[in-house]
Amino acid sequence: SGEYKRLSWSSSSSLGFERIHSSLTNPRIIRNYNIFREKYNLCMNKPVRILFVCLGNIVRSPLAENLFRFHAGSIEQKNNFVVDSAGTAAYHIGVPPDERMRRTALQHGLKYTGSGRQVTQEDLESFDLILAMDKSNYDDLRRLAKSDEQNAKIRLFRDFDPQAGGSADVPDPYYDGPEGFERTYQIVERGVRGILEEFSKGNL
Repeated sequence: SGEYKRLSWSSSSSLGFERIHSSLTNPRIIRNYNIFREKYNLCMNKPVRILFVCLGNIVRSPLAENLFRFHAGSIEQKNNFVVDSAGTAAYHIGVPPDERMRRTALQHGLKYTGSGRQVTQEDLESFDLILAMDKSNYDDLRRLAKSDEQNAKIRLFRDFDPQAGGSADVPDPYYDGPEGFERTYQIVERGVRGILEEFSKGNL
């Protein structure tokens, strides 16, 4: 009987291996596996979507968007992020970024353009991290959010500025002179570097 059991086990094992081999060479199963693998890789390599938000989307948030893209590219991380900017108000829809801010940025080697737009409910759904440039923008975004999940995405930009010193706001230099624009540039520069550092540490 022992020999019979050994023969039976050997026979069933052979059939099992044949079934496995047949499955692994089945074109339909291979095709489904490849589709699954492609979707898995796409998910695992999905870029992080970041939205920078100020009031009118012509001074602070376009600067943050383009500075982030510039610095991410300089450390070969550009493909890991999708960045955009918007305003909480509809004052400057379709208007290019403020010329004075762009002039200040150009003095630091950054050239950019764009077109103002207003933040939408869809933005709160599709972006992974939404950064408000001041407390007023933050409050407006929180009022727009329709779920705890959307609220959890909203943070203050200066949370990532090591020199914020308790200040929640990136100052809007719209009514200031060149010194005000330079100050805002320096704050946004520090914040962008801080965000990238937090991502590199795996904290975001």
